[in-house]
Amino acid sequence: MTRGKFILIEGLDRAGKTTQVNRLYERLSPNSESMKFPERSTQIGGLINEYLTNKSFQMPDQTIHLLFSSNRWERQEYIEKTLVTDKKHIVMDRYVYSGIAYSLAKEVDGMDFDWCFGCDKGLIRPDMTVFLVNSKSNDNREGFGKERYEQKCFQEKVHEKFDITFQKLATKDNTSPVQIIDVTDKSITEVEELIWKVVEPVVGAKSASNQLLRF
Repeated sequence: MTRGKFILIEGLDRAGKTTQVNRLYERLSPNSESMKFPERSTQIGGLINEYLTNKSFQMPDQTIHLLFSSNRWERQEYIEKTLVTDKKHIVMDRYVYSGIAYSLAKEVDGMDFDWCFGCDKGLIRPDMTVFLVNSKSNDNREGFGKERYEQKCFQEKVHEKFDITFQKLATKDNTSPVQIIDVTDKSITEVEELIWKVVEPVVGAKSASNQLLRF
């Protein structure tokens, strides 16, 4: 293996992403690392956490978008080291697509796709993205509503913006494919196997070089 593969799992809030990230990470261990954005342990991540969990803590939508992007940028060196130097796979919970989709869903003047994506250009791109879709509402999941964006009507807007974001960022040569997996009424194990079916060929394929994909 020339370098590790970068697998991203995306989805709406409480869609089961974190559970599946942990399952895939365990499946690929010991040759893997799991990561999650926002990374709340950094100074920037601490501000983001305060914004998400304290609804009285306000800041402009443009500011929080740039903080989310900065949070991704501050972890790029670690991501590259893990993939290229350590030759480990990365299983990621949320990344660029979430950042764009959630900001677009706010429908703020001036925050169009080009503006939202501009600060993420150059970030390391996943080798594969898995998007978990549940046709039933996630608002009955335990913990739903604790954070700022966990509102049913807003989540519906976010889903629409995810679709737009995937289309706009699609690569012509399909070097960074997005696989949509319907998890409606499926068990955790069933979803795990569906994810593994599309991920296994990617992590099993040899990379032609250490070169990483970029947005």
